[in-house]
Amino acid sequence: MAFTAWLEVALVCSLGAMSPGPSLGVVIRNTIAGGKSRGVACGIGHGIGFTIYAGIAVAGLGYLIKTNSAAFEILQFFGVFFLAFVAIQMLQASRNEGEIEIHISGDKRGFVEGFLIAFLNPKIFAFLIAVFSQFISTDLIWGEKLGITLMAGIIDGGWYIFVATILAGTPLLEQLQKQRHRVDLIIGTILLLTAVGLFVMMF
Repeated sequence: MAFTAWLEVALVCSLGAMSPGPSLGVVIRNTIAGGKSRGVACGIGHGIGFTIYAGIAVAGLGYLIKTNSAAFEILQFFGVFFLAFVAIQMLQASRNEGEIEIHISGDKRGFVEGFLIAFLNPKIFAFLIAVFSQFISTDLIWGEKLGITLMAGIIDGGWYIFVATILAGTPLLEQLQKQRHRVDLIIGTILLLTAVGLFVMMF
């Protein structure tokens, strides 16, 4: 694959990662709740989930799943369910003194939430199919396919780790922590509305 094609894939993946959305909200919220380490763990989890999707898309299995409407709809359902679940947890936390924990806590929770918000988001898969379809060809060797997969995952996870690190290194984090319940209310409401909107679009 030409060097310019690698740059184009990297640029599109970077722009996709930087676009505001539910993933950014979850990373910010985890950074506020648990500091830099939990925010970074969330970013790593998201990057891994993204990488799995990238690997599936590059390997050519994306077409099979994309044409299997039943499997795609099931994935959509679980994605919307998890998004709504996270939103409800945030809204509950906004009304309580302590944070609502779900069986796991700390950095592990950040990692799991980051992974699931990526892995259960079929829009990420659709995005990768749309991007890679412009660059993937049958003559690509396995090393190039692996390279594209890892590059996409590193860019995605790297961006959210960068966000968590920068946020944790500024006075803004302290201010957000003081307003944590309000932040939970705002982000939780946005995520819940997003989940409702996605659910409506499924029918």
